Amino acid sequence: MPLAVYILGLSVFALGTSEFMLSGLLPPIADDMNVSIPQAGLLISAFAIGMVVGAPLLAVATLRLPRRTTLIALISVFGLGQVAGALAPTYEVLFASRVVSALACAGFWAVGAAVAIAMVPVNQRARAMAVMIGGLSIANVLGVPMGAFLGEHLGWRSAFWAVGVASAVALVGVVTRIPYIPLPEKKPQLRQELAIYRDRQVWLAIVITALAAGGVFCAFSYLAPLLTDVAGLGSGWVPWILGLFGVGALIGTTIGGRVADAHLFGVLLSGITASTVFLAALALFASSQVAVVALAFLLGLSAFFTAPALNARMFNVAGAAPTLAGATTTAAFNLGNTSGPWLGGTAIDADFGFASTAWAGAAMTLLALAAVAVALRLQRGGDGGGLVRSRLIAKGGAARGERTAPVAGTAECAAGSPTQP
Repeated sequence: MPLAVYILGLSVFALGTSEFMLSGLLPPIADDMNVSIPQAGLLISAFAIGMVVGAPLLAVATLRLPRRTTLIALISVFGLGQVAGALAPTYEVLFASRVVSALACAGFWAVGAAVAIAMVPVNQRARAMAVMIGGLSIANVLGVPMGAFLGEHLGWRSAFWAVGVASAVALVGVVTRIPYIPLPEKKPQLRQELAIYRDRQVWLAIVITALAAGGVFCAFSYLAPLLTDVAGLGSGWVPWILGLFGVGALIGTTIGGRVADAHLFGVLLSGITASTVFLAALALFASSQVAVVALAFLLGLSAFFTAPALNARMFNVAGAAPTLAGATTTAAFNLGNTSGPWLGGTAIDADFGFASTAWAGAAMTLLALAAVAVALRLQRGGDGGGLVRSRLIAKGGAARGERTAPVAGTAECAAGSPTQP
């Protein structure tokens, strides 16, 4: 595995830490900026909105640009966004810095995944993507709790400075270790790829991903105030419990990634059902310290157990559009990361309390289960979405003696998505 792939994983560590660390920083940000916690929670939605818009937009906009140069530009903009956030004098400036950082983050994911795959043989693509996605998992295990720890002891701005430093280290690695990657000889036909959006299975996959991610993120975004104000834990416990969520996420990703190819709908149904049960339990037992700690771990486990199947499903139904499949998955995850905190903040503003965010999240995951049932019924009825067309395209290319992309649904395609939880 080239060292450059691990440099990309380091970069993703910085990106993921910035995206998720606000879950442990909402109270101090709200106090310092003189806004409510739900308003502070909109900063999480701001980042997610930038990812939703930026993933497909930058995936298309950077197709003809040198990839190494694009990576350098994007990680530089991202790092500057962290500095702007650390220095932000007002809530509005901080909000804008989050949007700019998210656009750069989304572009780096799209281009970085293509670079990682281009640097390794075909039989190591899944491993290369695992290194990148591993950076995101480690961000949940180490980066997010460390951000909460810094916010508790040195102020929330120190967490932004820390991510800025990590971005600078990643920039040095990209400049010195990422080789020149030639652009593909055959340019993607965007008109053909856009045709995937006429497939109802693609839209179902987007809905399932957004609702499943949004349900968990609805509660996770406000976990810090729930822990301190409802469960009665000291603020010093927050980094450790966020780290416990990350440990669950790492375990869930490992298990889900191994079984999703063989039992995709089984993973979707069981994982989303588990998240629904854990969210309902969190709402019911929010005042129990032991229950809240255990459920934080279990939510991380169930959410990331489902994530590989959500990615694989999108590649199954949109495999004929390799340029947009990964970007669409990223956008769908972050659509959930946008709607979840907004719904949770709405519940808090309505004076339902912090525990209500878990009820709202459970409602979203229940809708996700209904969408999975519809997709499964269509699948059994012969509507397999883009999977059939992708195989026909692959067979047609093989018959003409062409080299074709891996058929959607294989391990290579399933692992090729730069995903958010």
